[in-house]
Order: sequence, then structure tokens, then C-alpha cells
Amino acid sequence: MTPVTVEDLVAHYGLEPIPREGGLFRSTWAGPPRPDGRPEGTAIVALLTPSGFSALHRLPTDEIWHFYLGDPLELLLLAPDGTSSTARLGPDVLGGQHVQFTIPAGTWMGGRTLGAWSFFGCTMAPGFTYEGYEHGEAADLTARYPDRAGLILELCRP
Repeated sequence: MTPVTVEDLVAHYGLEPIPREGGLFRSTWAGPPRPDGRPEGTAIVALLTPSGFSALHRLPTDEIWHFYLGDPLELLLLAPDGTSSTARLGPDVLGGQHVQFTIPAGTWMGGRTLGAWSFFGCTMAPGFTYEGYEHGEAADLTARYPDRAGLILELCRP
């Protein structure tokens, strides 16, 4: 089997830049619309590289991240109650990495690859809409979570 490259994934999936958040993605599914206009659910595939991290953001619904290929990725999670944690997604499930991880609604999240690239997916139900996306601001988040200031600054973009 030939090793997969970033270029292979971009071409095969037709990946495009994720507006504001960063990384590359492609929508793979959207369920039928609900009465409020949101889809019943959504799914994407996405790619992070060292220069294409997932900037801190939060969503109004739980989001499930699924690890597929490449190097592990690390998520910074800033909870509404002021606590914080990190989670690693990757293939080493016996070493504490996750192949699937749910981020609760209202949690600030940002991610970065721990190597050359990470290929993963995200699903939400009800589905993602840009109206529900809230972009993190470094000054606000470092004031609220000072113990994570260094990582917050790495995972914010204007």
C-alpha cells in the first residue's frame, strides 16, 4: 500500500479551507432540514497541518470528532465552568488516545496536529450552521483561563 500524503487527501476529497477556523474540510453529509432550518445532522472530513490548526471556537451542540489517518491530534477544551483539559485523538487507544471523542455543547475547542498532518471527521446532530459558530478571542479566553494562556495564544487567529 502506498503511503497517503496531504496532497492525496486534498485531491481525493476536494478539501477546501475552513472559513475562519482553519484547516481544510469537505462536507460529506447534511440531513433533512428541521423546522428551525438547521439540518438534522451534518458530517465533515477535515485535515490539520502544523500551519492549518483548528482555531478556538464553540458550538451550541455537542460535536463528535473521529480520528481516521495520520498523526495524533490534540484538542484544547475550555469548559463553561472555568475548567480546562486536553484530549488526544489517534490510533494508540490503549495508550490513552481516542478514535472518537465528544465535545459538549458550549465548550471552547481548538485543535492541532502533533505531527505532519491529521485526518479526521466531525459529526453533529442537530447539524452545523455558521450561525451557531462562535470564534474565540485570545484576550477574552486567556483572561478566563489564565493557566492555558500559552496554548490559547497558539490556537487563536484574528
